[in-house]
Amino acid sequence: MAGKPRGSEELQHTADWSLRVWAGDLSALFEEAARGLNELAGVKPSGGKRVKRHFETEAPDAESLLVAFLSELIYYQEQQHIGFSIFDIRIFDMPNNEYRISADMEGAPIRSIGKPIKAVTYHNLKIEKTARGLEAEIVFDV
Repeated sequence: MAGKPRGSEELQHTADWSLRVWAGDLSALFEEAARGLNELAGVKPSGGKRVKRHFETEAPDAESLLVAFLSELIYYQEQQHIGFSIFDIRIFDMPNNEYRISADMEGAPIRSIGKPIKAVTYHNLKIEKTARGLEAEIVFDV
């Protein structure tokens, strides 16, 4: 694969924020998307006690699973003031053509957020195989 094996970059978008993420597999792609979400929002963790959470859900496709996962992270940021920085993500292809995520996350209370993200959108969301591996462009409502 050419370029960095995984990462993210902010993209110009007229009204919202857009992020391109890439990685070698689906689990790593979700992790990069989570890290990119934190960077865009300007999440600054406190030096407080570390917090662990577990998240599981199913979705009819990988894109819907990504939206559900990132939406859960936004919920934690907004409602519980927790930002996660360590992820152990496992994604399974289910026999019924659905996807399932099991994610263990570790983070800390948030000291500050530069600009909160309101929601993850489905606007042009598609996970594609590219020369870098898997790639997705995610648009966030701010």
